[in-house]
Amino acid sequence: MKKLLIKNIKLLVQVEDSPKHVVRGLSMNILPCIENAYLAIENDTIVDYGSMSDWQGISDWSNLEIIDAEGKIVLPTFCDSHTHAVYAGSREQEYVDRLHGLTYQEIALRGGGILNSAARMGTATEEELYTDAYARIQKLIRLGTGAIEIKSGYGLSLETELKMLRVIQRLKLNLPIAVKATFLGAHAIPPQYKDDREGYIDLICNEMLPQIHTEQLADYCDVFCEENYFTPTETIRILSVAKNYGLQPKAHANQLAYSGGVQAGVKVDAVSVDHLEYVGDTEIEALKKSNTVPTILPGAQYFLGLPNPPVRAMLEADLPIAIASDYNPGSCPNGNMWWMLQHACVAYKITPNEAFNASTINSAYAMGISQTHGSICPGKKANFIITAPVPSLNYLLYNFGMNNVEAVYIKGEKQI
Repeated sequence: MKKLLIKNIKLLVQVEDSPKHVVRGLSMNILPCIENAYLAIENDTIVDYGSMSDWQGISDWSNLEIIDAEGKIVLPTFCDSHTHAVYAGSREQEYVDRLHGLTYQEIALRGGGILNSAARMGTATEEELYTDAYARIQKLIRLGTGAIEIKSGYGLSLETELKMLRVIQRLKLNLPIAVKATFLGAHAIPPQYKDDREGYIDLICNEMLPQIHTEQLADYCDVFCEENYFTPTETIRILSVAKNYGLQPKAHANQLAYSGGVQAGVKVDAVSVDHLEYVGDTEIEALKKSNTVPTILPGAQYFLGLPNPPVRAMLEADLPIAIASDYNPGSCPNGNMWWMLQHACVAYKITPNEAFNASTINSAYAMGISQTHGSICPGKKANFIITAPVPSLNYLLYNFGMNNVEAVYIKGEKQI
């Protein structure tokens, strides 16, 4: 048995004795921490933690590694519950087009956006997609991401959606971190179905979903419920069929307008509804009556110049906010969760404690991994970050754009 002891930790963050599902509303400003702490690991699992003043020493020193973390902070790795990390090529010209005044919708109508990525995806091989995605995610692990959700949705055909999901399945098998797969065939209407929306939705429901179920390629099903993409009625239909095939619903909702996506997600008991730039009292009331986690994506909101989501109003309504990156080639070519938290604090006026709760416990719930990830808890996976010496926890988000990560451990194994 391999054992690891980290001692003299300046601050051990997000500790709990048994896993909680979510942290809600204003309680998100409470972040359980221990000063001058220790953390004990056996193999890939957290077995104990506490104050150094309560430490009883070690009875068995065999196979034991000791790390002195004096002056350093230890916190759980991030759970990134919304990404599109499998993609082909980049879309920097669209970035320049937006700087010249074109909107996301205008770029999409010219064949850009999702359709641009779909065209590239069609010509990429599985090996190319896997190699590129594996390298991208390794960079994210070194920054502290310890679990990731990855969507399809750049295929928009049976063959290419399956290709993407098979790549994600391969990543699941070979990456050290937890990977969840989401089928997002309803990301856009492909050009060949421009005049036959019903035909494409039939393809999703009658051919794609049955094949994905047969091959067990996805954990979730998502729909881009948005103006000029999929309507609430279409969203409910697709996600209801997906539930019949054992896929839990998620929804892209209210990014570009008051689309009805939040209400559609709640109606099918979606695990999460994500984006939420356009949320008012009606959407908040729907979420209050649900088990659906509202997930904000600061990178996409910033990069597209969209309105800030009303995060403080959602917190005051006792909702459990999650934060994810939306890492993708078009609207957020950045998967650095530190940056997501830093922007959320500045733009949405949330506190560092709220940001850390949103990106650990709550985002773990949005991925269905609350029992194993998201906190420092006996029995959970030994996934944690050791920072460089820093003056305080708040400093990690105050010191924006800088990397204060000294080491990342996944299942008790050092990654950097």
